[in-house]
Amino acid sequence: MSDSSAFTDPADRFARGYTIEATRPKPAEIAAVAAIVGRGRELYLSSVPTQALPDLAALAAETRRAGLEPVVHVGARRMTSKAELDDFLARLRGEGDVKTLLVIAGDVDQAGPYADALDVIRGGGLREAGFESIGISGYPEGHARIDQGKLDAALPAKLKAAADAGLGVHIVSQFSFEAAPIVAWLKRLREQGIAVPVRVGLAGPTSFKSLLRYAKLCGVNASMRGMASGAAAGLLGNVGPEKIVEELAANAAGLGAIAPHYFSFGGFENTARYAHDLALRMAPSHAMT
Repeated sequence: MSDSSAFTDPADRFARGYTIEATRPKPAEIAAVAAIVGRGRELYLSSVPTQALPDLAALAAETRRAGLEPVVHVGARRMTSKAELDDFLARLRGEGDVKTLLVIAGDVDQAGPYADALDVIRGGGLREAGFESIGISGYPEGHARIDQGKLDAALPAKLKAAADAGLGVHIVSQFSFEAAPIVAWLKRLREQGIAVPVRVGLAGPTSFKSLLRYAKLCGVNASMRGMASGAAAGLLGNVGPEKIVEELAANAAGLGAIAPHYFSFGGFENTARYAHDLALRMAPSHAMT
């Protein structure tokens, strides 16, 4: 579901193409979510330094067995060697039949030969290892710890490296507190000729206090204007970003191939139920397919 054919651009279908991201979900949670969202839905599995890479590969296998499509984070900086990366990639392909990766730098000190995602895309042998496509990061409001100039230069470099390697590519954006910066960023991408699909990061339903904590951890540039807006206020009291989704849906026809990507800060199953129910509410009168 990572190529452009999986993204819905008519506004009334925008919410249908959602994906979900989770950290260390339990097998029972994965099975419960599969029952909610249906077979074939992509589940992004984040990588945290305290989780061993073989355990993450086993989790991808569990995701595949549940009928979901695993998309696994590969943190470049945590790889201690090319051999470790090769072993991890082999486990993902062999155990979980993983076809798509999300390649990120990772907010850890560099442990081996890879300084950033671009190093892995260029030299990690992803296509040779059997992977078909990758996701890369995007930042609608910039990054608190990365200079904007570096972000602007890195994105086209990663897109070119992926194309040179024969990999399909899409962008997964950091979450924001309002729709306006997301829409403006998407328009800039399209004006620059960057037409690849974008999965728009959204914070699933969670408390405002928890959201601020995750925003700080993730380096989100959360403006006071955004937090004071009606869109952000909708996140109070464990209410999800419905207003943001509605605004994006209203603008979707002019933004190319986009789809929602929910970070499950407020709980994996709660996020899945929210995304599924919102997609149903926003769907046209005919049944979702």
